[in-house]
Amino acid sequence: MKISKLLLAACTMLFADSLAAQSIDLGRGELPVTVPEGYDDATPAPLLVLLHGYTSSGANQDRYMGFSELADSYGFLFVAPDGTRESGGDQNRFWNASDACCNFYESEVDDAGYIASIIEAMKSEYNVDENRVYLVGHSNGGFMSFRMAYEHSDTIAAIVSLAGANHMEQRDAPPNGVHILQIHGTADSVIIYGGGDIQDVRYPGALNSVRRWASYNGCAMEGAGRELRDLDASLPGHESGTYLFEAGCKSGGSAELWTIPAGAHSPILSDTFAEQVVEWLLAHPKTRGESG
Repeated sequence: MKISKLLLAACTMLFADSLAAQSIDLGRGELPVTVPEGYDDATPAPLLVLLHGYTSSGANQDRYMGFSELADSYGFLFVAPDGTRESGGDQNRFWNASDACCNFYESEVDDAGYIASIIEAMKSEYNVDENRVYLVGHSNGGFMSFRMAYEHSDTIAAIVSLAGANHMEQRDAPPNGVHILQIHGTADSVIIYGGGDIQDVRYPGALNSVRRWASYNGCAMEGAGRELRDLDASLPGHESGTYLFEAGCKSGGSAELWTIPAGAHSPILSDTFAEQVVEWLLAHPKTRGESG
């Protein structure tokens, strides 16, 4: 009996290890996959894709934001891919996200296609909840998240952009609603809160990015302030204001801004920052009505 129990325990440990060590490869190298404890093929699980900032990597971005540590408690699948390296200079990693950021060497890499293929590969390997596919991006990764929301509105339920920005030019609305959350510090000197330019190419500010998506989502253009949040550990109390567009939005769409006063480009994240983002995402699934 003791031997049987020991064998059962060993098999359980091996199974858990195999879940934790899973990966996919779509031609850019092995991409680790975090599978939550208790994952069951019979139950659809949310998918969270984390997109790093310019010069960073998926692993470094996750160390900064800490989402993989929450996969077990919230039950989501998680991947943090790497962008390609530049052909010149310091050969930094980047995402080909928008005219402004950050394809500085005019690469023809199709990052939108690559990220879409990651999502499809995850769906083929795991039971991914079709209505809970989420992107979170920092800086260049935030720009990329906005691009994915626009080009893949049928797939993406919601995105969170920390210190990123939407495209600048006016476009027709995408065919489906997407929930949008922009988080931005007013003292960001890299991606300016009020909008700016990178190498003379303009990008919109935080509020304008959110307003554009409120319009895309058919929301009433009068937003409403909500509760204060504790997002930045270097600032006292619940320092960050929230502004929400949700009235009248089409199915599966809304737009929201969390503003960190005096917040930097890479703020010192509060102990609950990642939990707040994950809980916001999980509260914003894709709802597929006539318009979405």
